[in-house]
Amino acid sequence: MRQTYMAKKNEVERKWVVLDATDVPLGRLSTVAASILRGKTKPTYTPHVDTGDFVIIINAENVKLTGKKETDKMYHRHSGYVGGLKSISAGELREKNPERLVELSIKGMLPDNRLGRQQFKKLHVYRGSEHKHAAQQPEVLDIQELI
Repeated sequence: MRQTYMAKKNEVERKWVVLDATDVPLGRLSTVAASILRGKTKPTYTPHVDTGDFVIIINAENVKLTGKKETDKMYHRHSGYVGGLKSISAGELREKNPERLVELSIKGMLPDNRLGRQQFKKLHVYRGSEHKHAAQQPEVLDIQELI
């Protein structure tokens, strides 16, 4: 009788992956990154274990927003005080803090529990083309092939 393989936390082998966000739609980039972070690209994927790889995203400032998302898509946060709702458009957020724009998009595609928070910690987003993870020898993936 065959048993379904379930990965164990200490058996997982993680690698580092670099994705270039230049002229890639935000949603396409986010779905690829989220599936790598969750481990869905591996044959050893197990839903309740973090089997994903580390993801480095470079050139976050050059990510593409299609349609009228630049002006119409809004991000909201609340200070907790009366009248403390703050809103910013996707275009303004991309100018001010493009790393946060990409992080918010990917975080929404991960589970809303301890496992999702653990997977999100493996994401590293950088505004320009430089990153500080050369020592990990990351593999550069062409996102156009993965879409």
